[in-house]
Amino acid sequence: MTSDKISRIRRPIGMLLAPMLLLFASGRARATDFYVDPQNGSATGDGSSADPWQDLQDVVDNQVQTQTWDHLPYDDTATLVAVNPGAPVQPGDRILLLDGTYGDLSIQGLYNEDWITIEAAPNATPKFHSIKFQGGAFWVLKKLHVSPSFVSPYDPTELISIRNHNFRGPVSDVRVEDCTLFSVEDTSNWTIDDWNNKSANGISSDGERVVIRSNTLRNVNFGISMSGPHALVEHNLVENFAGDGMRGLGDYDVFQYNTVKNCYDVNANHDDGFQSWSVGQDGVGTGEVVGVELRGNTIINYEDPNQPFRGTLQGIGCFDGMFVDWVVENNLILVDHWHGITLLGARGCRIVNNTVLDLNNERPGPPWIRIGNDKDGTPPEDCIVRNNLATAFNSADSSGVTSDHNLTITDATALFVDPANFDFHLNPGTEAIDTGSSDLAPAQDKDGVPRPQGDAVDLGCYEYHEGSIVYPDGGVSDDAGGSGDGSVNPPNDGGIDAGSVDGSPTKKSGSSSGCGCHTSGIPDPTAPLLLTVLIGILFVRRRGSIDR
Repeated sequence: MTSDKISRIRRPIGMLLAPMLLLFASGRARATDFYVDPQNGSATGDGSSADPWQDLQDVVDNQVQTQTWDHLPYDDTATLVAVNPGAPVQPGDRILLLDGTYGDLSIQGLYNEDWITIEAAPNATPKFHSIKFQGGAFWVLKKLHVSPSFVSPYDPTELISIRNHNFRGPVSDVRVEDCTLFSVEDTSNWTIDDWNNKSANGISSDGERVVIRSNTLRNVNFGISMSGPHALVEHNLVENFAGDGMRGLGDYDVFQYNTVKNCYDVNANHDDGFQSWSVGQDGVGTGEVVGVELRGNTIINYEDPNQPFRGTLQGIGCFDGMFVDWVVENNLILVDHWHGITLLGARGCRIVNNTVLDLNNERPGPPWIRIGNDKDGTPPEDCIVRNNLATAFNSADSSGVTSDHNLTITDATALFVDPANFDFHLNPGTEAIDTGSSDLAPAQDKDGVPRPQGDAVDLGCYEYHEGSIVYPDGGVSDDAGGSGDGSVNPPNDGGIDAGSVDGSPTKKSGSSSGCGCHTSGIPDPTAPLLLTVLIGILFVRRRGSIDR
């Protein structure tokens, strides 16, 4: 289904009002909350907190006003028709889940007119075996727990799957936020066979405009795998994994401010913190992956040198291009391998202000930053390697790669605050300070500190500062403390603006370098004329389009 067809799912009035609703989020009408309690609810309940429903699957299938295709299997001639018209749960509402085990949830070909949120009730821990989307749009999963250990017999199926379906139709506009996923809580006694047979894959999606935000995934096989376009994967933790931490195969996907750490080498998979490859008409490595942004991520091979089954993790490994118009900036890569950041087959890509180090003095390694030829021999074109700190650089000897203002790390203890404890902020007085180029440098560092803080941009993912932070408008903040404090929150900008009210994420201006300011640019919400108009609009509508 085309993006234009998906857009017609929205109510026309909602599209017209979206910009105003975004400005006045605090003044919107409140949507309705409904409740599900698998232990004490009832099939005949009304969904209120006093009389909750019992079966979430039944609620999704029968109590939600939504839409589906007028005929199946889906094809390009299909149009959306109403499902459960007048049902209690309306577009914009929430379904709050009380404590209990919910088993498997399957959402098949249900396209909402506005976001419907399935969320843990306050202080509740709803437990799922798996959650599966086969087609559908405008769903939010929030604060849910998903693990095969919650049911018997143990079945390590994929925990959250968001998939286009050849019968039910395409999937788009799904958000997974603040969820906790794991195979089992404790793998300290797992054998190699346990890792191979019991570890579940975390989250996978081939849908469009899917957002994976602020989730925790532990003790999994593969972590987060995205192959659909315009995905946003941010602020997630993938800890203890046996496959790849993250995969990004979709055009214009954004992976930012994620942490991937502790790889378990238990099989023949070539493990990567982040991996991508192209697929074309003639198979793997014969296509293009366009416009991916990797920003502010932390990838750590291992934290404990005595970790069982400790492997040699490739940091950012992209070996089967072409990779076109990629931005790789502000990432911290700590691995025991040669491939720190590697793009083989690249055009119009830039690798700027990253920090790449070896975790030990053993082979393989030291890890490099490299842009090289495609496997078919095609040399890189119009690529840049700039302002990086790395233990090695190994880009192609080609006019297609411009390498400047980089520094090879020879003594990490002199350069960084506390490498032994994973603090790679810069020490004062080092040669990495004020020696970078502002040309195409990200406007903020990994912590959200604006660049530059001195006379020039610093090298690596962190910008050195003493005490107060100086902002581009001349303002000063003392939030971050000293150079090694790092207490500024990683910015939640750049890439996709997943908070748009109409559900259609858009690129922010300047996103390729990470918006350098801490102001939203939104007009004053107390503006009298616009506020009066908004109040009048909300008065005649039962619900607002609420973006949680």
